[in-house]
Parts: sequence; structure tokens; C-alpha cells
Amino acid sequence: MAKRITLVVSQGQSANPAKRDLEENLVSALLMEPGIDVVVVPHLYDLHPDGTGILALQGTGGHMVVASWLFERAARWVLDRNDIRGQVGVTTIKPPDDDFDEDDEELEVAQAEEEVKPRVIDSRPTPNRKLYCLDLRIHNSAQPYIDEVKRIAAELNTQVVELMGWLGGDAKPAQLQRFVQPTNDTALGEIVRGPSTVVRGESATATAPANVVRITEEPDRRWYPVIEYARCTNCMECIDFCLFGVYGVDKIETILVEQPDNCRKGCPACSRVCPENAIIFPQHKTPAIAGADVKDAGGMKIDLSRLFGAPETAEDSIAVAARERDEQLLLAGREAVGLNVGIPKRQTEKSPAAKDELDDLIDALDNYQL
Repeated sequence: MAKRITLVVSQGQSANPAKRDLEENLVSALLMEPGIDVVVVPHLYDLHPDGTGILALQGTGGHMVVASWLFERAARWVLDRNDIRGQVGVTTIKPPDDDFDEDDEELEVAQAEEEVKPRVIDSRPTPNRKLYCLDLRIHNSAQPYIDEVKRIAAELNTQVVELMGWLGGDAKPAQLQRFVQPTNDTALGEIVRGPSTVVRGESATATAPANVVRITEEPDRRWYPVIEYARCTNCMECIDFCLFGVYGVDKIETILVEQPDNCRKGCPACSRVCPENAIIFPQHKTPAIAGADVKDAGGMKIDLSRLFGAPETAEDSIAVAARERDEQLLLAGREAVGLNVGIPKRQTEKSPAAKDELDDLIDALDNYQL
């Protein structure tokens, strides 16, 4: 009894031939693979919450593998903001410099010893399914992704076999089938919404191949922040800092990106003031802001570009954020506010004592933003 999974291929924003070839090679190689459904959508970050692409993904049940041109962390939280959630599926597709070493182990120990803070995700239920995110920028060919999807499918099916063995003769075939495939209707039907359409293949059984589902939607390129609730402590510093009405709160006073299209294109200022590095701008040129899974300690950010010849500056991250915000305020025909509005509360709690050499060293490290 094979357990079906859905492979979602998120297309790149441009019509780059190399990217399109990689996407199509991935789709064609897995199209006839037993137990795997294939869905092709436009660029994940650009999809609108009420568009056909998001509705189709929300209607897809079971385990999901999402291959996109985004960092793994960014893709996961773009999905989350659209109510597409699941348990973190561990993938072997990692950047070349992401190998675990002793320094990583020491950092994990140091982080574990830090004060444990409540995170927003702690109060949110997680669906009983796995969600894997693959970064298509890591490899130039489709084969590593093809192999990884097959590995994930085999791993999940092994878990089903183990479950069947554990249940033994106590479970009826119908019960096992309901566990593998819930009875709620999550099939993709033909959807037409405005300029968007779904081209749907034939349905399939758990072991039969399925045709590809291609969702044709023409979203505009977008720019908005994405919150990683696994890091977010709901401190509200972002809503205090942003003066463009991007952030809001839900019924239980949890921070959210309420008006994403109010965000000023190219401005990442709020990510710089977040004390937990929980705000992602997936299209930013700086990997740390775009969602790279950088290792940090105590919220300190290090800009690796500074280590490779970028100009030095006396500005810390807060000053940079204030300057970026002022630039956008002026472009919008409003007055600059500098450091007078929405500066993080932790800045006002600093000791007024004179700085010593250690303080100067810490300030120098704070100037590096990763």
C-alpha cells in the first residue's frame, strides 16, 4: 500500500532556459513515478492568497515536497503564511557549505543553554503530514532533485509498512487505507478564477501514475515580509517600526503580515530591527535576509559581505533600518522620522555607563549583518 505524495514545482520568475529545463526535466522524470502526483505552479512568493495556485495547494492533502527557487526556510514560511503547513521534512539537499562540524555542535549546545523564550509556533497545531522544501538553486541539473524525491517517497512508504507491521492483524484494510489517504475530499478539481486556470490530469490510485497538474496564473512580482513563527516571540517591534501599515494582529493578538502589498519594494528595514531574526524577505540579495539558514547566536547578525571587501560603515543595524525607512518615507512624500519613531525597546534598556573596549568590540560585531 503505497502512500501518495505531491511534488510541487514552483517555477522561476524569469523564463531562463536553464531554469525551465531543470523544472521540466524534474517534472517529466517523476510524472510517471508510482505514488507521486506532480503540480506545477508559478513562483511561490508571487502567488496571491485567493488565487488558483494557493487554493490548489491548500486543497492538496498528504505529504508534500515543494521544489522552488527560494531558500528552504523562506519557502516553508511562505507556505505557512498561506495556511499550507506540516511537520518539517528533513532533506539531504543542502548548500555545499552546510556540512555539520564541531563548531555547529558547540553552537547548538550554547543555544540550548540560552534562556528559552516562548515562540508563536508553540501555540499552533501542526498537521500530521510532512512538508519538504527543496532549493532548486543548489544544483544545476534535475537529477539530484529526482533522486531526493524518490528517496523521500521510499522513506515515507517504509514508515507505512512499519505502521502496518505494528498494527498487525488488529487493523482492517479499510482502516489502513483511511490512515494513508484520509477520507476528506482533497482532490484537485478544475478551477477557473479570473485569468487563472487549472489544467488537471486524470486521478490516480495509490500505486498508479498521475498526469501533471499545471496551474496557469500570471501574478505580478511581489515584495513583502514573511514571518518565521518558529523564531517569532510576538514582541511587536516590527509593527512599532513599520510606518506603512504592513503589519497587524489577529484575534488572539498575534503579529501577522496583514497588508503585504503595502510594503515598499526593496525595503528590508523591519528585518533588521527584529531581535529574533524572524522576518524574511525572500527576494532580498542578502542571503540572511532572504531566508538562508544562517547560524546565529543571541540574535547577532554578521554580514559576510563585509568580510570580502564591502565598504565599512559606522552604522549599526538599527541605524541602517532607520535610514532605509526614511528613504521610503521620502519617496512616498512623507517626512523622515529618523530614530524618533518605533525604535526597538531593547535599545532604550541599554546601560548609560561609559563604553569600554569590550563594548567597542561588541559594537563592531553588531555592524556585521548576516
